[in-house]
Amino acid sequence: MDVDWQGVFPAVTTQFAEDLTIDLAESQRVVDDLIRDGVNGIVAMGTCGENNSLAADEKRTLLKALVSTIGGRVPLIVGVSELSTAAAQTWATDAERLGADGLMLLPALVYVPKPEELVAHFRAVAGVTRLPIMLYNNPTAYRVNIGLDVLEALRDVKNITAVKESAADTRRFTDLHNAFGDRFTLLAGLDDVAFEGLLLGAKGWVSGLTSAFPRESVALYRALEARDLETALTLYRWFMPLLHLDAEHDLVQSIKLAEQIMGRGSERVRLPRLPLSGARRAEVTALVETAAGTRPRRLMSAFE
Repeated sequence: MDVDWQGVFPAVTTQFAEDLTIDLAESQRVVDDLIRDGVNGIVAMGTCGENNSLAADEKRTLLKALVSTIGGRVPLIVGVSELSTAAAQTWATDAERLGADGLMLLPALVYVPKPEELVAHFRAVAGVTRLPIMLYNNPTAYRVNIGLDVLEALRDVKNITAVKESAADTRRFTDLHNAFGDRFTLLAGLDDVAFEGLLLGAKGWVSGLTSAFPRESVALYRALEARDLETALTLYRWFMPLLHLDAEHDLVQSIKLAEQIMGRGSERVRLPRLPLSGARRAEVTALVETAAGTRPRRLMSAFE
C-alpha cells in the first residue's frame, strides 16, 4: 500500500455537538467540503482533530464515518499519538482494518524518550501494519526531536515513507535531503514556514489553516508547484498573519474559531481546551475577518 504524499493535506478538526459528543454529520461535512475545494488528502485525528480528547470507540466510529464520506476520492491519513506503544499499535491496526490509507505517527506523548526508545516505538508500531507511515516531527510542541540518527536507524523500515517536518528551523529540510535523498518524502508541517519548506524540497503540506481557507491554500501550493514565485509570495504574505496561529499553543481553538467565522465548522472544543475568549478571541476574529475581506481572488483564479 502506498500514498502519494504530494499536495495539500488539511489537518482536519473533529466537530462536536453542544453536549460535546462527536457530531459525525458535521465532521463528515467539513471533510467533504474540503475535498470539493481541491485538497489532495485528509489528515484526521491529529493535533487539530483533538486525538487525545477522543476515546478509542469514538475514534473507531469517527474513522468509519470519514472513510464512508471520502469514498476513496483522496487518501485518508489517521493520527497515532497514543500515550503508550501498545495503545499506538492497537489504534494502528484498528485504523488499517477500518479503511485508513496511511498513518501519521507521533512519539508516545508525555514521556520524552531517548533516541533508541524513539526508534523502538516507531519500529513497533510500523511492524503491526502494512499502511504507509508519515512520522511527525514537532520538537517545539512535543519536546521530542526526530533526529537524523533516528531516521537513519529507521531507513530499513519500508512502510515508514514520509516525514512531516514541523521544526521552525527550515534548515532541517536541506539537512534531511542531504542525509537521505528521496528515501523519505518530506512534508511541511508548520504553516508559517510552509513556503520555505516547499521551496526547499517538501512535496506536501499538512496544514491547519487550510481548514478555514482551503482554496487559498491550494492556490498557494499550486503556484509554488508551477514555480510562479511572485504569485506564491503574494499569497503567502496575505496569508501569514493567519498562518502564525498554527505555531501557537492555542492553535486548535484558533483554527476552529476561524472555521466558524468562515461558515465551515464550529469552535467547540473538549476540555482541557476552552474556546478562545476576551482579547485573544477578539484578536483572532480580527485576523480572520481581515483575511476574508482582502482575499487575493484574482491571483487565486489562475490556480483553481
